[in-house]
Amino acid sequence: MKAKALIELKAVNKGFKAADGTSRTVLQGVDLALHDDEIVALLGRSGSGKSTLLRVIAGLVKADQGQVHYQGHPIYGPVNGIAMVFQSFALFPWLSVQQNVELGLEAQGVKPAERERLASAALEMIGLAGFSGALPRELSGGMRQRVGIARALVTNPQVLLMDEAFSALDVLTGQSLRDDILELWQERRMATRCMLVVSHNIEETVMMADRIVVFDSDPGRVRSELHIDLPRPRNADSPQVRALVAQVYALMTQPSAAIHTADSSAPLAAPLSYRLPEADVARLESVLERLAAEPFNGTASLPALAAETGLPDEELLPVCEALALLGLAHIDHGHLRLDRHGRQYLTTRQARRQDLFARQCRGRIALVNFILDRLHLEPGASLARTVVLGRLAEWMDEEQAERVLNVAIEWGRYSELFEYSFHNHCFTLTS
Repeated sequence: MKAKALIELKAVNKGFKAADGTSRTVLQGVDLALHDDEIVALLGRSGSGKSTLLRVIAGLVKADQGQVHYQGHPIYGPVNGIAMVFQSFALFPWLSVQQNVELGLEAQGVKPAERERLASAALEMIGLAGFSGALPRELSGGMRQRVGIARALVTNPQVLLMDEAFSALDVLTGQSLRDDILELWQERRMATRCMLVVSHNIEETVMMADRIVVFDSDPGRVRSELHIDLPRPRNADSPQVRALVAQVYALMTQPSAAIHTADSSAPLAAPLSYRLPEADVARLESVLERLAAEPFNGTASLPALAAETGLPDEELLPVCEALALLGLAHIDHGHLRLDRHGRQYLTTRQARRQDLFARQCRGRIALVNFILDRLHLEPGASLARTVVLGRLAEWMDEEQAERVLNVAIEWGRYSELFEYSFHNHCFTLTS
């Protein structure tokens, strides 16, 4: 029998308005339940709304439509029983470790003596008993994140939300902290009954989670789920874990399903070729070369390619998406396969490579064509960066628009389709 839902979301929508007043839908039709005694991992591309979803659950932002319940009661604001750990540590630098951990208790009106006792116990549980009087600047990144976790756990939350909690740490530190959290969970030394973990790291999610939810983007919604029945602790090198990792790669890279809505006023999703993955040309070439060489000879599973290149998932997946977008390779059930244009690109000299890259951009990248079309309207004129950003603002937030535009600038300059001046922030046609 399925455990009861601690958190339940039904048909949740959330949007924001850009600085120019343009509405952008971040979450659309999200249905998700978090049950007692489970760890759920949430995977998805950058900008897919995962962090927004966590903030809706935590009561930090309000859903525009739909229902959000904790233990059967609607969530209208921050709730005792739900705590959140942030990627950026979010510590007050002028407060000691002990004082940072006590903050949540103070907000709940807990008396000073009890705050001190509970905070000390939380620090001991997370391995920081000797650092209560230290300031955050005196600690390593891993220790600062332990303070953030202790601050979340000290209130004995039923639900713990972790937003990229390990991604700012080096690999070994992040793995050690993850293992410690799992040990606390397995030994029932924490009051938490459910964890929702947002991550970019596929292997990390397979090692931690009872269920993996793959999030789609533009707008964010649940695409698929994978249940994991393996007991913990799990062996990262076991055939079962490797098979699950490969399965998640396949889920992450399958084409997005079209979402049909009866609301004709809902903002349209951006064309894929307006949402460029963050991948520079040098990295694209490097992955192409590895893909063509031994032992792959043009076809590689994404886990094997990750191991060969040493690229983390948050860097490898955008490169694979970019190669597919440019028509140099394609993704097929968790494998990257070299296409005809990719082979042609690798076997030609540099000037010809740039010509081929330009042809693929013109044929497949809508944002590059938008820039070129505007420049051709008035030969000899320039196009301001702000005009292109205004176009992107129809579909994405300012930060994401800046990232996408920077990719388009590099691809366009490399292929010599246009020039861009970082002095006056304008595009011009290549002379």
